[in-house]
Amino acid sequence: MKFAKRLAVAGMTALALVGTTACSSSKTSSTKSNTTSSVKIPKVTKKTTVVFWHAMTGVQQATLQKLTAEFEKKNPNITIKLENQGAYTDLQAKINSTLQSPNNLPTITQAYPGWLWNAANNKMLVDLNPYINDKNVGWGSAKASNIKTELLEGAQIKGTQYGIPFNKSVETLTYNADILKKYNVKVPTTMAELKAASKKIYEKSGHKIVGAGFDSLSNYYTLGMKDAGVNFTNKISFTGSTSKKVINYYADGVKAGYFRTAGSEHYLSGPFANEKVAMYVGTSAGEGFVKKGVGTKFKYGVAARPSKYNMQQGTDIYMFSKASAMQKAAAFKYMKFLVSKSSQLTWANATGYVPVNTAAVNSSEYKDNKSMKTPAIIAKSMKNLYSVPVEKNSNAAYSQLNSIMQNILSAAAKKQSVNSQITAGKAKFDAAWKQ
Repeated sequence: MKFAKRLAVAGMTALALVGTTACSSSKTSSTKSNTTSSVKIPKVTKKTTVVFWHAMTGVQQATLQKLTAEFEKKNPNITIKLENQGAYTDLQAKINSTLQSPNNLPTITQAYPGWLWNAANNKMLVDLNPYINDKNVGWGSAKASNIKTELLEGAQIKGTQYGIPFNKSVETLTYNADILKKYNVKVPTTMAELKAASKKIYEKSGHKIVGAGFDSLSNYYTLGMKDAGVNFTNKISFTGSTSKKVINYYADGVKAGYFRTAGSEHYLSGPFANEKVAMYVGTSAGEGFVKKGVGTKFKYGVAARPSKYNMQQGTDIYMFSKASAMQKAAAFKYMKFLVSKSSQLTWANATGYVPVNTAAVNSSEYKDNKSMKTPAIIAKSMKNLYSVPVEKNSNAAYSQLNSIMQNILSAAAKKQSVNSQITAGKAKFDAAWKQ
């Protein structure tokens, strides 16, 4: 249980994960800004305190504290008050309750954009475009920031750049290299290959080792549909042929025994470490925990998710309008520091999160990290990023997918027809969009 709980800190639970805009589009990183020319950004010339709400624990929190101390040393006029709000669900709840009393909000917070849909509509967030384009506190342009365009777009709400990407992850395929070698199975690069490899392992092992599974059922469905050419919107027909094909790919495997879900264990890293499953798709931020769980029992490997598209996960940093002009300037200097190449290298190598800074991603200091396997395949894993569009009730619909898919796959595990569960799932899915 401790193992699963620790991994939950690094990963994104299906209920906590909230997506953003469809980042595979060809739109540029420019954003709407009605205030660019009117915003006066002061230099931080007097003592200023910035309050930062976050949900980092363990090594993540320790690393954030280390980086913050480094920033404060370089900027003696600025004090960053780190305030841990607990888990992501706790942070979201705290933000929601405090939005009713705006003066009690922090200067900046970690958040998914979907959490702040109403805050953006009520003009409670700061449009960061003027700060990005300011050469004093920002970079002069979005391009000069070195932040991957898709990640910047993912921190937009209705086309406005309200957030700066911070702790990000994608999904990767973690595999037992010894098992694959034993049964002469190549590392899958497509979903068809994953199915074939899983069946072979399950059969060759005498049904003792399950081939594969997916940690996030919401991600599984969303990316399955995206790979089939369908974006995540309220136009999805859950009982349509494309949707059923995506669902049955997993359900058929569960019914036959070569696929499984995490179930009550919540994450497949536990069964993986115990050699009950040969491969699984989960967060790239979890390798450190996998490494500890596996120990010297067998050799493991990490590969890109065997699909065209991958889900960008993790939170951004948003700024609230109630802050003073000096606080906003100080806060953005801090945000800029956190996503710099140096800071992102420290952050990524310590925590397992993916660097949002492209210079860091492509650096030898990151790619040649001998203690982790994920850095070497991250660039490939981030080639085609996608995330849930930020629109009314998209978060609710996405979150509902986890329980819907659980019910469908539970029926499959009992060798039952899943058609009735798909029909029931449609009712819940449609209701989530309409609530």
